[in-house]
Amino acid sequence: MVAFRSGDHAAFDAIFERYRDPIWRFFRRRVADSRQAEELTQETFLALLRGASRYEPKSAFRSYLFGIAFNLLSASRREEHRTAMAPLDDIDPVAPGCDATSVLWVRQALAELDERDREVLMLREYEHFSYDEIATLMGVAVGTVRSRLFRARLALKEKLVGSVEPQGVSQ
Repeated sequence: MVAFRSGDHAAFDAIFERYRDPIWRFFRRRVADSRQAEELTQETFLALLRGASRYEPKSAFRSYLFGIAFNLLSASRREEHRTAMAPLDDIDPVAPGCDATSVLWVRQALAELDERDREVLMLREYEHFSYDEIATLMGVAVGTVRSRLFRARLALKEKLVGSVEPQGVSQ
């Protein structure tokens, strides 16, 4: 990014090639419409271009870029006047090749999590962000990230274990 800011346009092409797919997947896991994910991806890189002169290499570039994406996602949600996350029907946050039934269970369990807890879990498990990066991205303390992640994992486990309980059997 520093090279691009200094006039090296090939540096931006390298950034785009390296981060286009991860940014698209970030959005795709969070919005139901793939076209909206593509639009948000393009908006992320446009915002990066527009803000290039203000970029300061204080932390990892990846965190900076995903911060832009996170802010655009938040703005998009505000625009749509909804507080809940998009339905996860068309979103595949699970690895390819998984059992279709397992994929459905995970989708349903994720959809039932508290939105903030779900976001922390997805940033950690699917985007592989560190606790510090998540804290910076979400504007919360690292301790808050840890507690939300713990709560999200516990809730997800309970929902998944509950989904495989035999029907009609009382405990």
